[in-house]
Order: sequence, then structure tokens, then C-alpha cells
Amino acid sequence: MSRRILIANLHPARLSLSAALAQAYADGATAAGHEVRHATLSEMAFNPDFGQSGYRNAPALEPDLEGFRADLTWAEHLVLVSPMWWGGLPAKAKGLFDRAFLPGYAFDPRQRRMGLPKPLLAGRTGRLILTSDTPAWAFWLMYRSALKHQVQKQILSYVGIRPNGLTHFSPVQQSTNEIRQDWIRSAQSLGARAA
Repeated sequence: MSRRILIANLHPARLSLSAALAQAYADGATAAGHEVRHATLSEMAFNPDFGQSGYRNAPALEPDLEGFRADLTWAEHLVLVSPMWWGGLPAKAKGLFDRAFLPGYAFDPRQRRMGLPKPLLAGRTGRLILTSDTPAWAFWLMYRSALKHQVQKQILSYVGIRPNGLTHFSPVQQSTNEIRQDWIRSAQSLGARAA
């Protein structure tokens, strides 16, 4: 069954391992008959700082943020491909969520259940494809998968997007070209399954 997939490359640089993984996922998904759209952070022009304003006088969305939201509204599955920097998302990637996931679009603070606002992006699934220099054992044991919890629970689940997995490729600095090619093949296989 064909799915509508939005692949967001959250690396701020144009050329990166994240870009290669996002393209591999797209290639696999397209070959399997899925519809694919791309959001490439390095090509998006917007101010990532929400600023001092509250939600009532939030800054107007730039055209690239409006386009991202239109693509997310269209999508059934969201794939986030990102490096981990200092234990979190790159600043501009975090800014994308700060600016785009606003009340009235991503959640409704007027309707609450157990103190949490009603999520407005339900009916979608999401996957995080993460690269880092932190070895997998340290990510899980020492840092308790903090970035996984932030993205899956405090961003995706908060707005109603059901996480369906994390794929973590590491450590990047010590990886060989052969290892990176294996990662790219894995991303392509995920795309083929729309996983």
C-alpha cells in the first residue's frame, strides 16, 4: 500500500551523511511506489528564534515554514534525518519545530486531557534516523537516549505523530566508507518498507 512520506533532512549543511541517508530513504520509498516530498533544512530560509513573543503574537511564518507545514499536512509518515550535536538537534532543526509546531496547527491548548493539550497531527507516524559520534552503548547507557525521548515523546507524540522507530548510525568519525555504504543501504531498505 502506497504511503505519502515527508523526509526532512535536518542537517544544516548542504552536503552531509544525513543528506545521503535522506536520499537513500527516498530512493527506496520511490522504488517501492510511495509518494515522497523533501524538506531540506539547509535550503530553508527562516528565523529559527521564536523570540520574546508569546503564542498570541507569534512572528509570521516565512514561506519555507508554510511549505513545510503544507507538506506535513499532506504526509502520512514523517522521517527526520538528523545528526546529534551536543546531545541534541542542531539549533536550526530545533528552531524548525519551535517556529512551525504552533497552537492551532500542531496542538490545541484550549482542549486538555490530563493537563496536556490536544494533539492536532494525529494519524501520522514518524521515524528518527540519527547519526552521531557517540557510540550506541553510550547513547543508551550513559545518556539514557535523551535525544530519542525528546524527539519521539516531547515533539512527535506531543503533536499526535506516532513514533515507529529510531535508527541510530554511529560512531560516524570512526566509520569507514564500507560502513557508511551499509548505513545507506539500511536507509534505502527502511524507505522501501516506509518504516
